[in-house]
Amino acid sequence: MPIRWTRRRLGEKHRFVTREVRLTPVDEQNLEPLLSVAVAETEPDEVMPPVEAPAGWSQARRDAFRAFHRKNYTGLDGPTGNLMYAIVQDGDVVGMARLGRRAEPGTLETGMWLGKSTRGQGIGLIALRLLLAEAIQAGARMVVAETQPDNLPALNLLRRCGAVLGPDGTGIRAEIRLGVNEDVAGAW
Repeated sequence: MPIRWTRRRLGEKHRFVTREVRLTPVDEQNLEPLLSVAVAETEPDEVMPPVEAPAGWSQARRDAFRAFHRKNYTGLDGPTGNLMYAIVQDGDVVGMARLGRRAEPGTLETGMWLGKSTRGQGIGLIALRLLLAEAIQAGARMVVAETQPDNLPALNLLRRCGAVLGPDGTGIRAEIRLGVNEDVAGAW
C-alpha cells in the first residue's frame, strides 16, 4: 500500500515534493538492492545480527546478510516467525523493516533501519505507520520495539506513533497499542 505525501516549503517560492513510500516483502528480487544500500550506507552491526567475520562489510558478512534474510522469506507463520520488508521510496530500496512474533499473545516486535542518505526525511515515520497497519492485518493488538537510550531518532519516531517508552535493562522498550491511538491509523 503506497503512501504519497507532499511537503510545502514556505518562502519566496512554493515547492512541492512528492514521495511514494511502500513496504515490499524481502525476496530474491530486492535482496541485492537491500544489501547494496546496507553496504553503502550502514555499518553491519546496525542492520544484521553479529557474525564471526572480519570487520566491515567483508564477503562473509555479505553472505551472512543474504542468509539471514533468506531464512525469513517464509514470514510470520514460518519457522523464524519474522517477516522482513524492503522499504521502497520512489522505486528505490532505502532500508528494511520487520515484524516478528513474540511469546506474548497478540504481540509483534518490530525493528527498522534506513540508509544514511534517507534518514531525517520522514520516510521512517511513513514506513513505521505502514508496518503498524500490516501488524493490524496480522491480528496484532500490540507492537513492541527495543532500542538504546541514545538512539534519539528512533525514540522520537516511536513516540510519534504513540509508543509508551520504559526502561528495559540497559535499553528502552517501546509499546504501541494498536487500534487505540488515532495517530497510528489516522491521517497520513
